[in-house]
Amino acid sequence: MTSGQQPPRAGPWFRTRSGLVLIAFLVIGGFFLVTEHTAHLLGILPYLLLLACPLLHFFHRGHGGAHGRTRGGDDRPRREGEER
Repeated sequence: MTSGQQPPRAGPWFRTRSGLVLIAFLVIGGFFLVTEHTAHLLGILPYLLLLACPLLHFFHRGHGGAHGRTRGGDDRPRREGEER
């Protein structure tokens, strides 16, 4: 290296030739994976909806409820001089 030259800068891996080839293969493989298995994925959707119902009840603790508020009272902050 002479005194006036800079060392070559390393760019991001996806801008290299091998990175671009890898990305192209992944995109093509992903496309064929989705197109070939769409029927399998769509066939399982009704079962996923049925599975979601009990999970929502479990995570949300059932229907209704006060969601952190007490029953029978108004949890709004009172302004000065205001009665409930």
